[in-house]
Amino acid sequence: MAIDASGDDNTTKKVAKSPFTSKQLEYFKDLVLAKRDSAHTDVERMRAQLADAREQAENDTAYSYHMADAGTDAMEREKLFLMVAREQKYIGYLDRALERIENNTYGICKITGDAISKERLKAVPHTEISIEAKLKQKSK
Repeated sequence: MAIDASGDDNTTKKVAKSPFTSKQLEYFKDLVLAKRDSAHTDVERMRAQLADAREQAENDTAYSYHMADAGTDAMEREKLFLMVAREQKYIGYLDRALERIENNTYGICKITGDAISKERLKAVPHTEISIEAKLKQKSK
């Protein structure tokens, strides 16, 4: 454990408070919830498509089904699986954003500790880093 000259434990990070008012946090919460609902709807739609594709594949016989068609269908199913996984990952990011809103730490860059701009949060409400930190990451 590191202790500075004053004798204080400096290994624990001080968590910054959100730079936004409760009204602004409520706006972002509504935005995140809307995106989360939309993502859940997309996941359910894609799962229904997967179920339909599986059912259709079971109903086709070997004589009425060409090998190239089977490959295309398998590729489409794989693409749907990947899209579902990606959407579920996105929902996880949105859930973490909701936790930060509830903890009053939303809008603080995890790299710089500075406030993330409202414009960035409106565009990417689940982000944890500022545009400046993102640009520095890309330049490395």
